[in-house]
Amino acid sequence: MVEEQRQRIEQEMTKMINELDLLYIRKIQGDMHRCAAKCCDNNKISLEGVQKCVENCSTTLNWTQNYVQTNLNMFQNKLQRCVMDCNDDIKVKMGPNPNDSEVDKFTALFENCAKNCVDRQMEYLPSLLKKMKRDIAENVKDKS
Repeated sequence: MVEEQRQRIEQEMTKMINELDLLYIRKIQGDMHRCAAKCCDNNKISLEGVQKCVENCSTTLNWTQNYVQTNLNMFQNKLQRCVMDCNDDIKVKMGPNPNDSEVDKFTALFENCAKNCVDRQMEYLPSLLKKMKRDIAENVKDKS
């Protein structure tokens, strides 16, 4: 059951990243490369000027990638904390020397608790995606 939940999260996060990629990130990357090419084509600026120009071209992409990664990390950390709480609760309830039937019972309780963590976090993903889309769109608009 734990593996199913892991796959479920992975699939949803991959879907979310792909959506952000198709809506924003690829265009931002293309813009960055076109901008950098113009920097390299400019024979009137120094080597340092070209490097600074190329660096400036990548600021929006760097911000976007960091922003998405930070939000995904926060999501994963929140999920991990919830699952760790489940684990801690079960350890306290289980006691020092559980027999096989108690281990089975507590394993089922843990899995149910962990599934509830995943369910709650999955409910949060649509609003997280909406927030990231809004923030990325505003950041890109500000840079235009």
